[in-house]
Amino acid sequence: MKQTALRRAATVAAVAAAFVAGLAGPASAHVTVSPGSATQGGYTKVAFRVPNESDTASTTKLEINLPIDAPVGSVSLKPVAGWTAATEKSKLPTPVKVHDSEITEAVTKITWTAAAGSEIKPGTFQEFDVSLGPLPQRDQMVFKALQTYSDGTIVRWIDEPTTDGTEPESPAPVLKLTTADAAAAASAAAAPPTAPDSTEESGDSGAAWGIAGLIAGLAGLVLGLLAYRKAATAPRP
Repeated sequence: MKQTALRRAATVAAVAAAFVAGLAGPASAHVTVSPGSATQGGYTKVAFRVPNESDTASTTKLEINLPIDAPVGSVSLKPVAGWTAATEKSKLPTPVKVHDSEITEAVTKITWTAAAGSEIKPGTFQEFDVSLGPLPQRDQMVFKALQTYSDGTIVRWIDEPTTDGTEPESPAPVLKLTTADAAAAASAAAAPPTAPDSTEESGDSGAAWGIAGLIAGLAGLVLGLLAYRKAATAPRP
C-alpha cells in the first residue's frame, strides 16, 4: 500500500515536471536582440538571434517589425549567406527630424528568407545583424518577430514587456535605450581607477640616485687632487 502511494506520487511529480519543462522550453528559446541596450540618439549594431525550437521542422523565414512610433532614419543589413533580405517602408503618422532633415517614411519591416539548404535546422540557431540609427528618444524599442517553419507553423514573438517584470508567454525582442548622460556615467563608474605609473616612478628614482653618485665621485676626485697638490708642494726634510 505504502509502495503504491509512493509510485503514484513519483508519477505525479514526473508529469508535473514535464509539464513545467514544456512550458518553459519555448520561452527560453525565443527570438532575442543583442546587445540588450543602446544610447538614445546614437547608432548601434544589433543582432537578432533566432534559435530553432522544433524537433522536426526548420526555420525558413524571419520577419522583424520595427516600431512605427519610434522610427529610425537609417537601417542597414549585413548579408547572411543563403538568405535573402527585403525591407518595407511605411509612411509615418508624424514626420520625424533626423540630422536636421525631416523624414516622412521609414523602414518598418525586415524579412529574411532562406534558400534551400540554408534553413535553421533543429538544434541550431542563426543571427541576423542590423545597423540602426539615430535611435529614438525613447526608453525602449520593441521588435515584434514572426518565425516561420518548414511545416507551415508560424510562431509570433509579439508580446510586449509586462509592467510587473514577469516574462510574457511569447516575448518580443526588446532594445533598452538610455540617455547619453546615463551611458557616460555608467561607463565612468565601470572604469577601473588609474594606478600610478610605477615604471616612471622607478625611472625617476634611478635617475636621482645616478646624479647623486656622479656628484659624490666628482667630490672624491677633487679631494684627491687637492691632497696630491698639498703633498707635492710640502717642504722636504
